[in-house]
Amino acid sequence: MDSHAQLRDLHPADLRQAIRSGRYGSHTAGLGQGFLQANLAILPERWALDFMRYCQRNPKPCPISGVSDTGNPILRTLGREIDIRSDVPAYNIYREGRLVGSQADIGDLWQEDFVAFALGCSFTFEAALMRAGIPVWHIENDRTVPMFRSNIETVPAGPFGGPMVVSMRAIRADQVELAVETSRRFPAAHGAPVHWGDPAAIGIADVARPDWGDAAPMPEGHVPVFWACGVTPQVAIERAALPICITHKPGHMLVTDVPEDAETTILATD
Repeated sequence: MDSHAQLRDLHPADLRQAIRSGRYGSHTAGLGQGFLQANLAILPERWALDFMRYCQRNPKPCPISGVSDTGNPILRTLGREIDIRSDVPAYNIYREGRLVGSQADIGDLWQEDFVAFALGCSFTFEAALMRAGIPVWHIENDRTVPMFRSNIETVPAGPFGGPMVVSMRAIRADQVELAVETSRRFPAAHGAPVHWGDPAAIGIADVARPDWGDAAPMPEGHVPVFWACGVTPQVAIERAALPICITHKPGHMLVTDVPEDAETTILATD
């Protein structure tokens, strides 16, 4: 198995090959720097339009980067030979709205009516935060960013709805404005934060107990800053209770060939 450190400088195509071959299966924070990372949702075509409406109505947590053709696992608009069945380090499997397991490859689950959605991820702008001199604790310590269910309600569409999930980073108080302005330049990756300061204001009782990811320290002089998170669709999928739906495992993203500062996420159409 390859280590996180061994993969940090790989081009996304080479990183995906390491994932596809089973040489890497952990989180993607800090990998593919300079390129768009994406959350994933795969569901039957019957519910795809409602899900697309849900994303359109909630662009902060669900910024659409790419959508597959029905039954086609190749996400050709996001990079060279991206096979959505094998190019993500780990997948979550939902049946009737319940998480029933995780696996490293979903080739055996693929259906001819599946539509795959790639949604921008905040891992994309973390390299820009670090270039601006803002430390990112979970990257420096090889952990997964902490994520929480908030009390911010999303706009429903069809069977999809529920609270927004947010990711949190502890930012030095004098750097919060810089973090806001830096991330604002990445609307395809959640953009600026949705809240900073008192976690209770958005329904979070204890930042040391995330719903997903790893707990992160909150040093003195730091402020908890919360960004909309692409795990939000997984909460909406639980509520929708579809017969089957597949997502990325939180923190384990699709790393695309789209540059982080691209004006559009569509690289190719042939």
